[in-house]
Amino acid sequence: MPIYTLIWLVAGAVLCLMELFFPSAFVEFMMGISALIVALLSQIGVSSIWLQVVAWLLISTTLIVLSRRFLQPRRRKSKIQDAIVAETLTEIPPRQSGRVLYEGNSWRAKCDDDQITIAPHQRVYVVRREGTTLIVMPENLLQM
Repeated sequence: MPIYTLIWLVAGAVLCLMELFFPSAFVEFMMGISALIVALLSQIGVSSIWLQVVAWLLISTTLIVLSRRFLQPRRRKSKIQDAIVAETLTEIPPRQSGRVLYEGNSWRAKCDDDQITIAPHQRVYVVRREGTTLIVMPENLLQM
């Protein structure tokens, strides 16, 4: 057995085991799998160390990209759809921000309409989220 094959086998085993102790979203595991594949390639005749390293890099990159694409769950665009009602804590003047109580937390909020002032302690609907700012509309305006 060539020495490079043994090195790739040990490196692959170490990388796969490292994933158990230091989780890295399958990056170490995929690098370990690719090292085991390169060990197989070095056993069947790829003797140049440079070709082995390039093969390891290409296989690792491909496996990591594929694992990200197929193993990670799809994220929802916004988690706001679960609850859409909030209450203003402060006044929200036109084109300015205020504070709302949403799901038990105080959030920065702006009104979706640039002409409306929303009074404090008024129920509002959360229309969308822009970063950490909620875009709201007064409840009485949407009930007409």
